[in-house]
Amino acid sequence: MSEDSTNPRERSPRQDGNQRIRRRRAAPRPASQQPAEERSPRQDEQPRQRSRKRPAGGRLRVIPLGGVGEIGKNMTVVEYGGDLVAIDCGGKFPEEEQRGIDLVIPDVRYVQERLGNLRAILITHGHEDHIGALPYIIPQLKRRAPIPIYGSPLAIGFVERKLAEYRLEKQVALHVVEPRRPVPLGSLTAEFIHVAHSIPDTNAIAVHSPVGTILDTADFKFDPTPVMGKPADIEWLRRLGDRGVLALLSDTVRVESSGSTPSERVVLETMERVIRDARGQVLIATFASNISRIHMALQAARKCGRKVAVAGRSMEQNTAVALDLGYLNPPEGLLLPLDQVLKLPARQRVIVLTGSQGEAAAALARVAAGDHRQIRVGAGDVVLVSATPIPGNEETVSNTIDNLFRRGARVVYSSLEPGVHVSGHAGRDELRRMLQLVRPRYAVPIHGEYRHMALYRELCAEVGIPPERVLLPEIGGVMEFTRETARHNGRVAAGSILVDRFGERGAGHAILRDPEHLTDNGVVFVMVAVERDSGKLIAGPHLVAKDVHPDLQNGALREAEDELRRTLERRSSGEPQYGYVVQRAKEIVARSLHRHSKVRPLILPMLTEL
Repeated sequence: MSEDSTNPRERSPRQDGNQRIRRRRAAPRPASQQPAEERSPRQDEQPRQRSRKRPAGGRLRVIPLGGVGEIGKNMTVVEYGGDLVAIDCGGKFPEEEQRGIDLVIPDVRYVQERLGNLRAILITHGHEDHIGALPYIIPQLKRRAPIPIYGSPLAIGFVERKLAEYRLEKQVALHVVEPRRPVPLGSLTAEFIHVAHSIPDTNAIAVHSPVGTILDTADFKFDPTPVMGKPADIEWLRRLGDRGVLALLSDTVRVESSGSTPSERVVLETMERVIRDARGQVLIATFASNISRIHMALQAARKCGRKVAVAGRSMEQNTAVALDLGYLNPPEGLLLPLDQVLKLPARQRVIVLTGSQGEAAAALARVAAGDHRQIRVGAGDVVLVSATPIPGNEETVSNTIDNLFRRGARVVYSSLEPGVHVSGHAGRDELRRMLQLVRPRYAVPIHGEYRHMALYRELCAEVGIPPERVLLPEIGGVMEFTRETARHNGRVAAGSILVDRFGERGAGHAILRDPEHLTDNGVVFVMVAVERDSGKLIAGPHLVAKDVHPDLQNGALREAEDELRRTLERRSSGEPQYGYVVQRAKEIVARSLHRHSKVRPLILPMLTEL
């Protein structure tokens, strides 16, 4: 069988008896697959139908609700007159000091107050920092008509699966878009332009308005040899620049990196070498939505005579979506359920799993802690971490890697082997190239911390855009554009909402906690002390409750303490795993207290290592 047999969309989806990776209903067909009579003429086959004219004094408002001055939580509102669209709706990992919180999402009060004006949510791609907040934000946008969501087939497939899990599918209307095809949205028109990233079918989004066009680059790079999909649509970006771009909203997270980001092809070559040389099983940790990495693992494993399984709830679900939509088409018998792969000799196994950011609840952290119910690692095994830590996650990633080494595994990560991961974001030369292609009148750096945005302003000056035409955005800050001007003009209500998933992981059990009402249901502090070197329990757990329901006093607290103590004492080995202990403390205490009261206090684990 040829090497290309695992390329996406070259074979029909495999129909087998896979017990763990279930087929699901495919997302709506891309426009390119619809009958001709159902399709409007392509944009490049007819002049664009411009939206109705508005008064010359009209203003286009751009308001970031997340994703500026931070990494993740991407969401930007674009508004003209009575029409409003949102670009992306993402979450981000909690910071180290936010232990006990599971996810951070944008505050969408501004959109809630203008629901009648909301025309659509536009999705650039399927990564969690661009779609992860949808299950928590859609219930806040309550109106009679479903909320339209537009995106590529893969992004919409991920969104469909995510919202169905939370039983929200009837509150939205999902639309698959085709690049270059205009989407009318009142006085605004959206246009999707294909760009390369670390996930297939990523799109920059142009929003055309009566006063001009803004272009959100999405997360992008100019990868000449992507492993999945095509390179960026440079021709259309240049045409967009020829027609005139009022403002470019650009990804900036790698502006500190000179040159261009390496191609995804580098990761495939490294993965093949690591798998070929491994004496035991190979575990590959990556983001659950990184279908390109799963595709690479399938290619590399087949070359090396191994079978592949995926592990981790979100990884299994996303793989099922990619199989259904034809993005993954492995040969029969290459991708198997986890329990079948684990019956094979170690040299014949490759397991792709979640946890590349050291997430305490993910599969890799549980493997490192010796708590995964199926997967064990030891001498001869190799763990390949195909990611770099997101800022704020460095310590949790280091702890996970330390514990994998303690178990005897060899760990291959970016500090040792740069080729195990390449970024999906543009380096400095690529950011400059985007500016030169699009030639915007104004530039707005997004998707980066403050230093990234400040450095991007310097880069703009190198291509002739003076600092006064570079607007540094803030979350909730309003940027107003006319045909000739741009300015900051006040702020709207915005910020962060903390998602507290109650008890065991899964859908349907989460509370949204805003800073003003964080402790309305009380707080339970869980204090535990462990030995730094061995992880042995020294003191506690001790629970202290403040302002909680009367049913959660005395006996309920002692019962939760006893249950947590038994769990921590019966661990099979004593390696320290800070994030794991914190997560387990929260899960067990939340579940135990819930048996006594339906009220859900905020649970804050406090782990001390001595």
